Amino acid sequence: MQFHLDGFRTGDPRVKPAAPNLPEGIPDQVDVLIVGCGPAGLTLAAQLSAFAGISTMIVDQKPGPLELGQADGIACRTMEMFQAFGFAEKLMQEAYWVNETTFWKPDDDQPRHIARSGRIQDVEDDLSEFPHLILNQARVHDFYLEVMRNSPRRLEPLYNRQLTDLSRDDSAEYPITARFDTPDGEQVVQARYAVGCDGARSTVRKSIGRQLTGDAANQAWGVMDVLAVSDFPDLRFKSVIRSASEGNILIIPREGGYLVRLYVEMDKLAADERVASRNITSDQLVSAAQRILHPYTLDVKEIAWWSVYEIGQRLCDKFDDSTGPAQTPRIFIAGDACHTHSPKAGQGMNVSMGDTFNLGWKLAAVLRGQADPDLLHSYSAERQGVAADLIDFDRHWAKRFSEEAGGDQAEGTDAALDAAAFQDYFAKHGRYTAGTAVQYAPSALVMEDRHQALATGQVIGKRFHSAQVIRLADGKPMQLGHAALADGRWRLYAFAGSQDPRDTDSPLWQLCEALATDPALPLLRYTPEAADIDAMIDLRAVIGQSHHDVNIDDLHPLLKPAKGRYGLPDTEKVFTPDRKSGMDIYDMRGIDPEEGCLLIVRPDQYVAGILPLTDTAALAAFFDGVLRRTE
Repeated sequence: MQFHLDGFRTGDPRVKPAAPNLPEGIPDQVDVLIVGCGPAGLTLAAQLSAFAGISTMIVDQKPGPLELGQADGIACRTMEMFQAFGFAEKLMQEAYWVNETTFWKPDDDQPRHIARSGRIQDVEDDLSEFPHLILNQARVHDFYLEVMRNSPRRLEPLYNRQLTDLSRDDSAEYPITARFDTPDGEQVVQARYAVGCDGARSTVRKSIGRQLTGDAANQAWGVMDVLAVSDFPDLRFKSVIRSASEGNILIIPREGGYLVRLYVEMDKLAADERVASRNITSDQLVSAAQRILHPYTLDVKEIAWWSVYEIGQRLCDKFDDSTGPAQTPRIFIAGDACHTHSPKAGQGMNVSMGDTFNLGWKLAAVLRGQADPDLLHSYSAERQGVAADLIDFDRHWAKRFSEEAGGDQAEGTDAALDAAAFQDYFAKHGRYTAGTAVQYAPSALVMEDRHQALATGQVIGKRFHSAQVIRLADGKPMQLGHAALADGRWRLYAFAGSQDPRDTDSPLWQLCEALATDPALPLLRYTPEAADIDAMIDLRAVIGQSHHDVNIDDLHPLLKPAKGRYGLPDTEKVFTPDRKSGMDIYDMRGIDPEEGCLLIVRPDQYVAGILPLTDTAALAAFFDGVLRRTE
């Protein structure tokens, strides 16, 4: 964490200086209106609140903050995003860590009993620096709310506001008009952009004429968070249990050491039947769980929360209001407003937050004049495909989960899925459920893979895969990816290759010299004249030498830039491999040790491209296709 750049300040450095001239009371006009205070809405609000010049309003029809959430699974990729917001470590202290997953099937000798059939590591080694975690959704909200309160905008949600109408008039300075019912009467808000994070029954979605389309699996499930006494040996492991004839259970241990979540398979539903018509009770859920766990016992002492649902997969064909390439999107939908699915794969909250993490930096770039509004078309283009993949995965996963172990052949399969095959399917899709399999297609924001061989472990279009390094200036071991914050900046990671970076004819030195002096290259072309040189694009370097052998002052001055009102040197731009700990980032991420390379990483942590250090023309061409000059 860096602070004191513009002068010494006491107190908590996480509390940023307030933006000047913050409005008193509730404004009538804002840059961005967010409808819905769920994970998607709060991710977007937290990101936008970092920008002092962007006004944001986030509203919800509920009377106050969420106290008990439904979602709880936090994927590794989501934790990487939380790190950029600054609360990953606090979350890790509270959460349950999913270290291993166990699998249970009918006992071969006594089919009415269950027996453990396998155990696997939940997340493969080095998939991420973060584990798979379980934590109440309400606590995730709390962390986001803290980020918002501490931001330059001092952003707070407005509750008790029911959206009744949303319209667009492109002739107005603020094209979006929203009307709300509040306890004090009707409120009218105008905005430049609106984002609907208001759930599966989204009013925002209906206002732009989009529909969720799909089907249901006609299968009822119950879910409950319980405090219980049991002799089941794997109650504190994530456990997948498939019985011979009583149904299936997914056990998810919760934070705190005692609470457990049970997903319990109930009855099949008729084609035109809704789960609400069954009038399923919590006692029925407990009884079903007890039957499936036989011969083990389950004595439920308290039910903290429970619900019933039916599996369904539904998707919108587009996530904005644009009628075509010629019309700039102004209204967007995210999360459950545009994709719904079963909760068992643990993807809903994670993908929803990924939606708005993708959208947030793009809105900020457009509102700050750093990119043309056409950039906003890329939100739906990128995230609709991610949601479609999720729907497809969830449909197959839910179907396989609901098949009876060793039972009758399931429709569309050659034979019943046995325990080993089921476990293998789970393991093979580990990267998907960890959130690290998302890959954006080539576009203006993602280069073709012409130079992928220079960094085989940093896949173009996928998230930047961090690794441990040593910071040159102070010898601190740290994750390279943790130098990047959710601040809207692009990152350039220059891997120096084999030539001594102190040599003025080395590729790294020549790259830095070009970036520092050539007005056609992105650092000078797109950084406002009065701003720090890294205000738009943050250059970092990883050299091959030990941190004991190189002095930062011997490297190009661009890697120790003078910043802030005092011109203080930023000494945290250069890193070396952590070979002492056996973690050489060049080896771990397939970086060409001779040539090195230049990674272009987007503000949402996705690899936009890989270039040779010497290809400044391609670097300029890429950013010329994304950014525009600001004064």
